[in-house]
Amino acid sequence: MFIKWGIYIGTTSGLALGIYMWFVELITERKVYTLLMNVDFIPVIGSIEWPVFVEWLFHMSISWIIGMLFCYIFMKKINVTSKRQWGVALGLAGIAALTYFPLTVLAIKETPEVTDVTAIMYWIIGHLIYAIVLKSSYYRT
Repeated sequence: MFIKWGIYIGTTSGLALGIYMWFVELITERKVYTLLMNVDFIPVIGSIEWPVFVEWLFHMSISWIIGMLFCYIFMKKINVTSKRQWGVALGLAGIAALTYFPLTVLAIKETPEVTDVTAIMYWIIGHLIYAIVLKSSYYRT
């Protein structure tokens, strides 16, 4: 059951993050959406020019894993409380937000600079939105 529910909350959270980053890049021209979808540094798959829907599938795959992990924690390991849900959601999103630095350093295509404070703030806000949607999407009776 945690797989099905994890895919659901991973989908809602991943869509929220992706759409937010897309709008931020569209409005500000900061390449945060490009960074989110970028896989050009991964051997073999990075050399292929993927269509947008495949880039989204890569992004969503990571989000589904995070969603399943979130669900697994609360369905199999610890009792659900709102405080614990917030802690786990913020922890998982925080780990994901820290990928800004290695993804920026490893990227071949143009992405924000590793020292671009504005882009980092957009990235952190996006991952806070991710945590909020992740926690809010997990509703179990």
